Amino acid sequence: MSITRRAVLGSALALPALASLPARAQDAIGSAARPLKIGATAGPHSQVLEKVQEIAARDGLVLRIVPFTDYITPNAALAAKDLDANCYQHQPFLDQAVKDRNLPLVAVGKTLVFPMGVYSRKVKSLGELANGARVAIPNDPTNGGRALALLAAHGAFKLTPGADFRATVADVLENPKRLRIIELEAAQIPRALDEVDAAAINTNYAIPAGLNPVRDSIAIESADSPYANLIAVHRDNRDAPWVKRLVTAYQNDEVKKFVAETFQGSVVPAF
Repeated sequence: MSITRRAVLGSALALPALASLPARAQDAIGSAARPLKIGATAGPHSQVLEKVQEIAARDGLVLRIVPFTDYITPNAALAAKDLDANCYQHQPFLDQAVKDRNLPLVAVGKTLVFPMGVYSRKVKSLGELANGARVAIPNDPTNGGRALALLAAHGAFKLTPGADFRATVADVLENPKRLRIIELEAAQIPRALDEVDAAAINTNYAIPAGLNPVRDSIAIESADSPYANLIAVHRDNRDAPWVKRLVTAYQNDEVKKFVAETFQGSVVPAF
C-alpha cells in the first residue's frame, strides 16, 4: 500500500529524527527490532529490492520495503526521515528535487538503468505518426526532458541546439508534423496509451503494464543512457555504517544475475 503525503507528514511527527537517536539506538538500525525502511516505486524497483533484502539478511541487515505509486512522495518521506533510504530515481531527478524543494538528500550508490521507450498501439514507427498526432510524455521536469530528447533522437522533431534532459516543450524547434505533446504524470501514461498515438514511458511503469522496451517499443534509449538509478539517503546518514552495507548488498553479482534472468535486457545493472 502506498504512503500518501498526509501519512508521510503525520508519521514524520510521530517518529524521532534518526540523527537525534542515542548511539546505542543507532547501532540497532537495520536489526529485527528496527529494520531499515527502503522506499521504492511498486514494480521492478521493489521486485529487485526483494532480492537485495534476501542478500542483506545474510549480513544481518534487515530491510523493510515500502512501495510507492508516484515519484514525489518517496523523497518527501526520506527528507522527513520516515524512510531510511529510497531507491527509484536517477541523478538528474534527484538533483532537480533537491534544488526545487531544498531536500537534504544525497546519492550513495548506483543501481539500475531503465531505458525509456516510446510505445504505440497505432503505429510501428515514429515515422508513421500522422500530422497532429498526440504524443504523451512524463510531466516531471527531468523525465519530460528525457522523453523529448529520446523523441528528437529518433527524428520526431528537432530541439534547440544543446538541449538535454532539462528540455521543455518550448525547446521543440522544428516540428514538421505538428505533433501535439501531452504531458501526464509518469505513472498514468501506460493507462493512457490507447488514448494517444504514442507515449514515452519510464520502464519501471512499462513493465508492470506488460510492456517490454526491448520487444515492444518503437523507439528506445541507447545502451549508454546516463540515467542510472540510485540509492538515496538523508544527508545526515551518508556516513552511517548501515549505508555501506546496504549498497554492498545491492551491488552484488546475485542481483546482476536476478536482473538479467527476470527482465531479459529491459533493465540493466549500473554497477
